[in-house]
Amino acid sequence: MEQNPGMRKILIISPHFPPSNLAGVHRARLFAHHLPAFGWQPIILTVHEKYYEEKLDWNLVKLLPSHLQIEKVRAIPVKPLRIVGDIGIRGFVPMLQKAIQLIRKEHIDFLYIPIPSNYAALIGRLAHEFTGIPYGIDYMDPWIYRPSHSLRWFSKAWFSLRLAHVLEPIAVKKAALITGVALGYYEGVIRRNPHLQKNCVLAAMPLGGEQDDHECIGTLHSRPYLFHKREDKFQLVYAGVMWPPAFQPLERVCAGIAHDESIRRQIEIHFIGTGKTPDDPQGYQIRPIAEKWGLWQQCVFEYPARIPYLDVLVHLQAADGIFILGGTEPHYTPSKVYQAILSKKPILAVLHQASTAVQVIRESGAGIVLGFNGEAGLTQIEQQFASSCADFLAFARQFNPNQVNRTVFERYSAREVTRQLALALEEVFRRKT
Repeated sequence: MEQNPGMRKILIISPHFPPSNLAGVHRARLFAHHLPAFGWQPIILTVHEKYYEEKLDWNLVKLLPSHLQIEKVRAIPVKPLRIVGDIGIRGFVPMLQKAIQLIRKEHIDFLYIPIPSNYAALIGRLAHEFTGIPYGIDYMDPWIYRPSHSLRWFSKAWFSLRLAHVLEPIAVKKAALITGVALGYYEGVIRRNPHLQKNCVLAAMPLGGEQDDHECIGTLHSRPYLFHKREDKFQLVYAGVMWPPAFQPLERVCAGIAHDESIRRQIEIHFIGTGKTPDDPQGYQIRPIAEKWGLWQQCVFEYPARIPYLDVLVHLQAADGIFILGGTEPHYTPSKVYQAILSKKPILAVLHQASTAVQVIRESGAGIVLGFNGEAGLTQIEQQFASSCADFLAFARQFNPNQVNRTVFERYSAREVTRQLALALEEVFRRKT
C-alpha cells in the first residue's frame, strides 16, 4: 500500500487472521478495512496460516481490502509433537522481532494488539521498551476472569489464571491505550492497575457488524446445509461460542421448553459452532443439556464444529429468527444483535437485565427480550421462557425488518466502531503533545 503523506501508520498484531476461521480475526479485519477512512494506514502482523490448527476459510480473504499490507511470520509447529497450542506463545519471538523491525523500517506511529491471544499483549510492552512506540491493548475477552466453577489445582486453567495475574500487570504497565468490546471487559484491569486511569486513554468499542459481509453472500451462491426449512416449525439459530456464564441460563431455557408441550411443538433452536473446540464435530456442549430435558433432536440441535463465517451468515438468513443467550454476568454486548438486524430476522433474547443489549433490542423493536437478574433470576427464566416464546412467535408473524429502528444500531457498525478507535488514538497523541 502506498503511504499517504497525511496518514499515520498503525501496526495491528493479530496472531490469527484470515484465512483463520476463528471469531477473533474479525476485530482486526474490520479495523483494517475502515481505518484508512479516518487517517490511519494499517499494517497487519500475523502468524503464517500454515501454523494454524483450525480449518482455513479462504472465502474470508475475499473480504480483506485489496491493498492491505500483511506481514506473516513463522511459529513453533504443532506437528509432529504438540508442545504448546496457544498461537501467541508459539509465534511470540518471531512476532516480536518482526514488530520491532517494522516499527523502525515503516516508521510506525502506534502499535495495537487485540487479545486473545493474551500472551501477544506482552509484545506491546517489549516493543515499547526497545523502540519507545506507544501501544494499546484491546480486550475482546478479559485476561483475568472469575471462574464459573472451582478450578482443579495445578490444572491447565489453574496455571493459566495464575500466570495471567503475573503477566497482565507487566503487559499493561506502559500502555497508552486500553480498549475493549465493553467496559466490563477491562474495568478489572483498571482496578488492578489504578495508574492506568490517568496515564492512558480508555475506550469501550463493541464488536462491529459489517453490511458488506452480508451483501457478499449473494456472490457466493451458498445454501444452508446444517438444517432445511420446515413449514411446521419456527427455526431459530444461535451462532457462536458458548461462554461459561451462559450455561446456567441455557439449562433454565431447556427446562422451560420441556415444561410446555405447545412450545416444544412449534420451535427448533439450532446451535452452530458451540463446541468445546473449533474443529471437533463431536465436542457437544448443548447436547447433554438438551438430552437431560428430552429435547435433543426434537426441538434442540447442535452442530459443534465452527463453520466458515460466511456460511454462518447464510444460515442466519435461512432461519426464521435469531436466538441470543447471555450469561449470569452482565457483560454482553449487542454485536450478535447487530448481525441479526443485518440478517433481517426477529430476535428472541434471554439476557441479564443489566446488559446494554436489552435496551437496544427493545428500543429498536427488533425482538422480544426475557431479562433476568443474574444467578438470582435463573428461576425466572424457567418460569417465563414459554410465555416469552409465545409472545415472540406472535411478534415474529408480524415482523417487518424495514420497521426496525436501525438508528439505534448505528454505533455498532464496523465503521462507527473504527471511528471510535480513531478518536481514542487522536486522544493518545493529543496527550503526548
